[in-house]
Amino acid sequence: MRDVDLTAAADELYGVPPEEFVETRKRLAAEAKEAGDRELVKRIGALRRPTMSAWAINQLARSAPDELGWLSDVGADLRTEWAAGRHVGGLDQRRGELIDLLTRTARTLARDAGRPLREGAIREVEETLNAATMDPAVADEVRSGRLTQPRSHVGFIPAGVPAEAADRAGDDRAGDDLAERAQAETTQADRTRADRTRAERERERLAERARAAAAEAAEADRALAAHDAEADVAAQAHADLADEAERLRRRLDDVIGRRDAAMERLTAARRDRDRAADRAEKARRGSDEARRNLSGA
Repeated sequence: MRDVDLTAAADELYGVPPEEFVETRKRLAAEAKEAGDRELVKRIGALRRPTMSAWAINQLARSAPDELGWLSDVGADLRTEWAAGRHVGGLDQRRGELIDLLTRTARTLARDAGRPLREGAIREVEETLNAATMDPAVADEVRSGRLTQPRSHVGFIPAGVPAEAADRAGDDRAGDDLAERAQAETTQADRTRADRTRAERERERLAERARAAAAEAAEADRALAAHDAEADVAAQAHADLADEAERLRRRLDDVIGRRDAAMERLTAARRDRDRAADRAEKARRGSDEARRNLSGA
C-alpha cells in the first residue's frame, strides 16, 4: 500500500508546475503524516523538484504518451540495427522527425500552461529525447513522467551496443556516402580510406565536444541541485514561519478582543460607581439636613 501511495503522490507532484512543487509536496507529506505513515512522509520529502525542461518532458508523458511510445520503439529498432551492423538511415530520419514533433509539442504545452520554455530548456528537451532513443533506461525515465533533471547521451553508440557492431554500421554508412561520390575519386580503396579517416576525425572531434558539454552540464546540474535544495529549505522555513505568524496573529486578535471587553466592563463599572457616589452624596446631604431639623425642634 505504501508503494501505491508513493506512486500516486509522485504522479500528482510531478504533474504540477515547478513553482507549486514545494507546497504540493508539503501538503502530501502532511496527509501521509496524518495517516501515521512516517516512512511515506520521509520518501515524499525526498522527491526533488524538476527543472523546467524535465517538467516539460513530464507533461509530454501525460499528454503525448503515444508519441513517446513511438520514439521508444524507434530507439529499440535503432539499437537492434546498430547491434547487427546494419544501415540505420531510415530509422535515424524517423527518430529526428519524432524528436522535432515532441519538442514542438513540449513547447506548446509549456506555453499553454503560461510557462514558455527558454532556448536552453528547449535544447535540454531535445537532448533528453535523443538520449531516450540511445539508452532504454532513459526511455523508461522519460515515459514515467517523473523526471527531475534533463538527460544526455555522450557518443554515437547506443547504450549496450558493442563497439564492433557500431563500427560495422559506421562502415555501411560510409560506404553509402562513397558510392554517391564515386565519379569524383580516383580509386574505391583510396576513397574508402580517405572518407573513413575524415569520419573518424570528425567523430573524435564531436565526441570530445560532447564529453566537454556533458561535463559542463553535469556541473551545472550539481549547482542547480544545490540551489534547489537551498531553495526548498528556505521555502520550508518560510512556510513554517508563516504558520507561526498566523497562530500569533490569531492569539493577538483574541487578546485584543478580551482587552476590549475588559475595557468595556471597566467603563461600565466606573459609570455605575459614579452614579452610586452621586446617590450616596445626596443621601448624606439629606441625612445631615434631617439631623439639623431634629436639633432645631
